[in-house]
Amino acid sequence: MKNKLIKSGILLLAATILNSGCKKILEENPQSGIVPSFFASPSGVLGGIAGVYNDIRSAWGTEGFTTEMVAGTDEHLAGASASGIQVHNYNGLNGSNFGAAWGTAYTDINTLNGVLEYGQSIDLPDATRRQYLAQAKFLRAFWYFYLVQTFGDVPLHTTFITVPSQADSRQPVAQVYDQIIKDLTDAVADLPNTPTAPFISKAASKPTAQYLLAKVYLTRGWLNNTNADFVQAYTICNNIIANKAAYGLDLWQDYGDAFNPVNDYGKETMFVSDHSIDPKYGQYTVGGGASGGAAQNLTPWFYIWNYPSNSGLNSFKNGSGALVNSGTSGMVRDAANGRPYIRIRPNSYVWPSGTNAGKRYILDQAFVNRTNDSRWDNTFQKVWISNTAVTNTAGAANNSRGIGYTMTVGVDTAIWIPDVEIAGAPQFNGATPFKGIIIPPSLWTNSYFPSVKKFMDPSRGSNFNDPSTRPVVMYRFSDVYLIAAEAYFKDGKLTEAANMLNVIRQRAAYRKTNTAPQNAAAAAALTITSADVTLDFILDERSREFYGEWQRWQDLVRTRSLITRVKAWNPEAAVNIQNFHMLRPIPQSQIDRVVEGPPFPQNPGY
Repeated sequence: MKNKLIKSGILLLAATILNSGCKKILEENPQSGIVPSFFASPSGVLGGIAGVYNDIRSAWGTEGFTTEMVAGTDEHLAGASASGIQVHNYNGLNGSNFGAAWGTAYTDINTLNGVLEYGQSIDLPDATRRQYLAQAKFLRAFWYFYLVQTFGDVPLHTTFITVPSQADSRQPVAQVYDQIIKDLTDAVADLPNTPTAPFISKAASKPTAQYLLAKVYLTRGWLNNTNADFVQAYTICNNIIANKAAYGLDLWQDYGDAFNPVNDYGKETMFVSDHSIDPKYGQYTVGGGASGGAAQNLTPWFYIWNYPSNSGLNSFKNGSGALVNSGTSGMVRDAANGRPYIRIRPNSYVWPSGTNAGKRYILDQAFVNRTNDSRWDNTFQKVWISNTAVTNTAGAANNSRGIGYTMTVGVDTAIWIPDVEIAGAPQFNGATPFKGIIIPPSLWTNSYFPSVKKFMDPSRGSNFNDPSTRPVVMYRFSDVYLIAAEAYFKDGKLTEAANMLNVIRQRAAYRKTNTAPQNAAAAAALTITSADVTLDFILDERSREFYGEWQRWQDLVRTRSLITRVKAWNPEAAVNIQNFHMLRPIPQSQIDRVVEGPPFPQNPGY
């Protein structure tokens, strides 16, 4: 077991509390002063729950976990500096590529088992005690849902382990789902409509548990083709929507407002992994920078191309039509434009033949209607305004413009990455000299691509290597409509599915810069009918709504679409992906620890 002293104020209004959890259940030589009686007090229960909330930060928002959740799908390709390349291309993927989240999950599950087993008699009013235990049940279901989706059959432990063991076994998926549904059903009954003290911010609440329960039913329904599960899923979603005012939930009128930092804890946000600039929480040192292995929100880094190093003002196309970097850059690295990690890029590969010949998934399939749908403009950064007063002389090497000039900081565009072809690019906009460079889709590569902007955190100050202190928003209210749409689709109720999709699509049509008639026209253009509702359409809609939001691999696995969609769109993974990749490999560290009793089995194919 491990003892970790934390100060909670991010999700609990407690003072200094102890986060204890059993370290990986099969690890030998545990060292801890924590005994079951620790969980028999309110502070022990709160300490256990706070510790689990804290541990979620070691997954969502980190580099390895982000790669796990989005790489090797139809949406994303590897950036020039991608890590975890086996996860992107499925070549040599094995149990050594996974393990961190597994270990965290079982550490937390054992902590929660202690809370639930020994916290039944804590000295609190019954309603308060039940709310505390409901938090624990939600969190246990949360982790088991991740595990069962990712690995299939997994160990199912619901009692607090105090004696280490070198034996373990996997329980069937069906049994794990039964436990998840029981925990979430209990949590729904006892959680309040909105978090109440000592739980604050966007901790679990009744609608959060309902949301997760609906998604669990939807996912199990796909596994077993059980119509009753789909009915449960859309019924629960309809209940959330009907009671959204009581729950303090709603959609922002403008899709982009969901990603405005001032709205991180607003009405569309349902559940987050908190981060804080306050150093006393042990996650952040102002100005100290960060590295990829920390339990920090590094999300803004992963989707950014190397704009400071590859934006020479005199970049040109070579004889092969590729962009060659040349000249002094019109940009230097800053906090507003982010730290360029170049890990993940939008899938802009032009498919050479077949059904998708000449098409890019991200432009020609997912975000095909960029005129009426605002989500492209609100997801991707296309313009970089010069932040350095660099001078470009008329006679500089590869300057084809025939003019000299100095970039005006804060005014001139240093880089423009449009979503359409521009004649004369990269140095001309048509026949007009362009001070910066233009990088249209034909020049996009693993080094040149539009960055994702909705996670950006310019508040970090002067050290652009500091992690983000924005929360990682894990559940958004818009997903309630899309879960309902998918469940209705599976139940054959296409009109109802279209109605749910249209709520999201008509919101996406709204732009603050449009007039009311223009917004109405855009909404009409995006409105669909039941004839438009297919699984591919729903998956494309989820791309538009949740690009990069830690959902894509699970979306494709849930809908049994991973293999077909990857083979249809992803050239890096298509050649290697096989049916067994619908599950991730069991971490080798877990297999190695089981040395008593039957060996711990690896998933087939690995």
